[in-house]
Amino acid sequence: MTPTGRALRRGTAVLLPVLVLCALPFYLDAFWLRIGLFSMAAAIGAVGLGLLTGTAGQLSLGHAFFLAVGAYGYVWLAGEPGPGLPPALALVLAVLLAGAAGGLFSPVAGRVRGIYLGVATLALVFLGHHVLLTADSVTGGFNGRSVPPLPGFTAGGSELVLLGVPFGAEERLWYLGLALFALTWFTARGLLRGRPGRALAALRDSETAASVMGVHVSRYRSAAFVVSSMYAGLAGVLLALSFRRVVPDYFALALSVDYLAMIVIGGLGSVAGATAGAVFVTALPLLMTRYADQLPLVAAPGAADGSVGPTEAARYLYGAAIVLILLYAPDGLHGLTRRLRARLTRRRPPVEPPPPATTAPHPPPASPARAKEHTP
Repeated sequence: MTPTGRALRRGTAVLLPVLVLCALPFYLDAFWLRIGLFSMAAAIGAVGLGLLTGTAGQLSLGHAFFLAVGAYGYVWLAGEPGPGLPPALALVLAVLLAGAAGGLFSPVAGRVRGIYLGVATLALVFLGHHVLLTADSVTGGFNGRSVPPLPGFTAGGSELVLLGVPFGAEERLWYLGLALFALTWFTARGLLRGRPGRALAALRDSETAASVMGVHVSRYRSAAFVVSSMYAGLAGVLLALSFRRVVPDYFALALSVDYLAMIVIGGLGSVAGATAGAVFVTALPLLMTRYADQLPLVAAPGAADGSVGPTEAARYLYGAAIVLILLYAPDGLHGLTRRLRARLTRRRPPVEPPPPATTAPHPPPASPARAKEHTP
């Protein structure tokens, strides 16, 4: 394939999914758009955790804490009681606040690793949950707080109809989530393909070798923690805007475990894999809740007969998926897709080169004219 053909094919592969994603609000109802919004928010957080755990090799169980910092930071900065800042400015400051929280914890992340770092980050979840319950003036306590709307992305503003489709909150937030997810996707891929990504991968493989190559171990570890916290803060803001209310119980240890499941199922160290895992873990319980009456062995939400509810059934399913992936595909859905694509490529018959162009035979060189012999 010529370079122009490859560039055209690559551009089509990028442009086509973007066009499909932009067209979905015109065809899907609010339920499916809500699943997409939650999935995009989860994907943003999962990409950040993938950078930290999959690329830098640092275990974190405190991702729910940084999501809570982003969500409650936005609510407090843009709401009353609070400074009442413009919501767009509050969004940016909430992400920076989550990064600052990660920066405060980064000295610990720079010194310890593995299970010790996991236990240390676990303390953040319990500490954060306690603060969310007791700091009533900021967080609203057990009942939480309603989320201030973001102008231009809520249904409370002017009525907007495009091509005969009324654009409510879900349709408008869809494009905001899409833009934030695209920003996350390209920045994360840029980090992974650049010098920071190579340094983090070297750290994950061997700290000694990375140090010999000139990688500042504690600095890169701390930076990975801060970047991951900022992604989590952005995911928390988008989750808050989608839920329209934040409560402390949502940001518990189970949420951190869900995010670990996302990056394990999708594939450690891969942006596309983290996205696939986030969609799987987020959409599965919502779909099972909606179709619980049509699924065997799953009871409708609120049933009191002791049956398995859709949320528990979804957790069992993706728990089983984690076990299967660890046994048969340790590199997750991303690695599975890559191997399947390579196998299909090998089975494709090779393209035979075109036969050489036939050229007209050259005429035999003319024999030099023999000199006429003089007759004596």
